[in-house]
Amino acid sequence: MTDDAPTPADQHARVVVIGAGQAGLSVGYHLRRLGLTPGEDLVILDRAASTGGAWQFRWEALRLGAAHRVHDLPGMNAMGLRFDDADRSRPARDVVGEYYRRFEQHYDLRVRRPVAVSSVSRIGSGDAGRGSSGLCVVVRAADGGERRITADVVVNASGTWGTPFLPWYPGRDVFRGRQLDTTEYRSAADFAGQDVVVVGGGTSAIGFLLELDGVAARTRWFTRRPMVWSETSALDVEAAVSAVDEQDRAARAGEALPSIVSGTGVPVTRRIRSGIDRGVLRESPMFSRLDETGVVTADGEHVHADAVLWATGFRADLRHLAPLHLRTAAGGVVVEDGRSVDEPRLFLAGYGPQASTIGANRAGRRIARQVVDALAAADA
Repeated sequence: MTDDAPTPADQHARVVVIGAGQAGLSVGYHLRRLGLTPGEDLVILDRAASTGGAWQFRWEALRLGAAHRVHDLPGMNAMGLRFDDADRSRPARDVVGEYYRRFEQHYDLRVRRPVAVSSVSRIGSGDAGRGSSGLCVVVRAADGGERRITADVVVNASGTWGTPFLPWYPGRDVFRGRQLDTTEYRSAADFAGQDVVVVGGGTSAIGFLLELDGVAARTRWFTRRPMVWSETSALDVEAAVSAVDEQDRAARAGEALPSIVSGTGVPVTRRIRSGIDRGVLRESPMFSRLDETGVVTADGEHVHADAVLWATGFRADLRHLAPLHLRTAAGGVVVEDGRSVDEPRLFLAGYGPQASTIGANRAGRRIARQVVDALAAADA
């Protein structure tokens, strides 16, 4: 498809939102309040079969808490729902999935799922109809059929779960054990009696180590940088502001986005403190290579491993935006205040400084207002 080629569409919408996680639902809620009708001029697409965003795919043992917190969606309090009051004995994936389902139903957001977005491209001036100067969203439905939705504006809220980041280290292709990323982890029982190497300095790596303790034969933890622990047992506000500012700077420069955790530190809950005191949470500097049976540290120590867990984070899932040619040589997309600089009809919710759940909420209203302003300008 070229920019000037006609694109027959199955539907036209004023706004298409891609993704129904925290960011997508927040934007959808505010757009509905600003007068758009879900299912008609506002279409929200989600590739997952159920509600809950990325949370629905997380491992069964994960519970909500200080290290894994979800901020309330806008309008949840009016429904009498608060994540702070949620049952912490239940799997986080079940709690979030249930709350999001109730939210979608209460506000009649009419999310379409499972619908995978294949591509987003520009529409040429030769197309007929009101969408002739907008964007074309190509989707693949559950029945395998491909459909096109034209839109005046697209809000991308596709998150990161679909693109886990696995760094390359020498020997990764010769290791004979099992290698898996965060999205593939299911239960500590899968590693009973095994030697497990965990890589990564975020809350997922910490959770894996604590769950594997007493189940795996041995664990060893490697991180690229020394851990920064926050003794406040809650996110340090000043550190969080600094980390978000760095995310914003990187987004405006079109650079690859840095880790939020590296700038904030990890809150030390009672469970984490116990793990530190027992020596379960004691990181080692990153190893230099893998071999057939384990990893080799920088000083030559061989650490046997039956499995390597790469809890090394995620990258923004922007593959479907490739036809727009927005990615810079620095590895990112130039985004200012949630809007693409190079394609002003595209907004990116939950990207960069909005990546945290509280950041996605705060940005939802701002992006929605900008979207409505963009629609008014297009109609003028």
